[in-house]
Amino acid sequence: MGDRWYQEAVVYCLDIDTFEDSDGDGVGDIRGLIGRLDYLARLGVTCIWLNPIHPSPNKDDGYDATDFYNVDPRLGTLGDFAELLHQAGNRGIRVIIDLVVNHTSDQHPWFQSARSSPDSPYRDWYVWVEEAPPDRHQGMVFPGEQNETWSYDRTAKAWYYHRFYKFQPDLNFSNRKVRDEIKKITSFWLQLGVSGFRIDAAPFIIELTEPGNPDSPKDFEFLTELRQHVQWRRADAVLLAEANVEPDQLPVYFGDSGGSANRLHMLFDFMLNGRLMLALARQDPEPVIDALRDTPRLPAGAQWATFLRNHDEIDLSRLTAEQRNEVFAQFGPDENMHLYGRGIRRRLASMLGNDRRHIELAYALQFSLRGTPVLRYGEEIGMGEDLSLRGREAIRTPMQWSYKENAGFSSAPAEKLVRPVIDKGDFGYEKVNVTAQRRDPRSLLAWFERMIRTLREAPEIGSGTTSHIDVPMPPGVLAHRADGPTGTMAFLHNLGTEDVEVDLSTLQPEADLPIDVLTDRNYPEVGKLDSLKLAGYGYRWIRVCRSTDV
Repeated sequence: MGDRWYQEAVVYCLDIDTFEDSDGDGVGDIRGLIGRLDYLARLGVTCIWLNPIHPSPNKDDGYDATDFYNVDPRLGTLGDFAELLHQAGNRGIRVIIDLVVNHTSDQHPWFQSARSSPDSPYRDWYVWVEEAPPDRHQGMVFPGEQNETWSYDRTAKAWYYHRFYKFQPDLNFSNRKVRDEIKKITSFWLQLGVSGFRIDAAPFIIELTEPGNPDSPKDFEFLTELRQHVQWRRADAVLLAEANVEPDQLPVYFGDSGGSANRLHMLFDFMLNGRLMLALARQDPEPVIDALRDTPRLPAGAQWATFLRNHDEIDLSRLTAEQRNEVFAQFGPDENMHLYGRGIRRRLASMLGNDRRHIELAYALQFSLRGTPVLRYGEEIGMGEDLSLRGREAIRTPMQWSYKENAGFSSAPAEKLVRPVIDKGDFGYEKVNVTAQRRDPRSLLAWFERMIRTLREAPEIGSGTTSHIDVPMPPGVLAHRADGPTGTMAFLHNLGTEDVEVDLSTLQPEADLPIDVLTDRNYPEVGKLDSLKLAGYGYRWIRVCRSTDV
């Protein structure tokens, strides 16, 4: 499939409607994003992942589409989108978009037709039954906000299935016409120039729903079909999926044909994300070491996508109840900070008490672990959340660009903004914004730019192998290494607050003039790797050796 660009990418996730408003209507738009591409290029981003862009009633922040072949008029036109792809490409930035096809909006013409008559050509595009299924109160994705997964439609005189909200009826993937339509949708956007798709709710897309069966079968072959289709249309296109499933199921989503992945290219690493949060809460690296050890072996071409924060709550459902409570106590002590009993609806900077050293440590650790790092917009300047907003909207506030009114996001009156800007407290836009940090060479933004530049010089992290360096360590310290054709990197991260000294002399036989390439402060030279000083919340990325035999 050509170069596997996604293995060495830096992915930046954003909502167009909260990023930059170019026309003063209070809603971010594509033209606004185009105007900020130079900012993203300087940051070091190589791929933008756009949250839903399709026309939508916006009952679920765009995840309820009414037309998969167009752009929401609030954001711009298809012409604007084509220009975005062109301008991003000029800066070496790829664009992937959300593929939200587990369901449609109940306002979608397909569903309106389906419910109108049993003879509608779209009737079988959705999942219907005559009688209420016995499992209709099971399997809710949003417990507390949903109370059933089957709803009665009076017009259709039948019950329809919806894994998410009742206004999001599920498509019927047992129907060949539905599968063909999804392929056609991907073809359309690939032809426009997107580099791939982030597949929303992948386990539900392949679910062949059987009324009354809470454990309906899954058809993984659809992922194989979709991969083949997408690859034929654009050889370097990527499928990045959300599949928060049991660890032993993960390899099945990647697929394996002759040692190479033949289904998904990438999966978000939810298991690592939960363990990272537990490790940060405990100031103990053991959960991360466990995650590295327990990671299923991946076929060639398969890749993890790592993240600390994304567009949703931090999902702690893979932790035990006791572990989850530890993380809640540390990072979400108030009930108002929780969501669905399993997650935290905060940004990382506020979770870590706005402690700059702790924030740097967390992101240095994420970006040094195996996989492709994904960064949520605003994290690079340390934005906070607005807990007065409902649910997941708390972390979906407008980007804070400057000291200007509305944080420089929009010239519209404040009441017309798609969501209020954060204007109070330590995370208000007058204290946290791009303009202020651009003028400060020691700012968090400047650090992110430096860290990402360093990452680009260490391709072993993305495309090599990562392993725990299993030698005696002071409490709180994680030592790991990344090995690839370009050489070897070693990493030290101190999750604790005490200064320590680390002995990595076991790496000395491999070392060729080892040097620090990213540190939290100036340390004595690496030397023989036997007495490496490390501050509390400190980190050292060490180039052990470089290979020119690539």
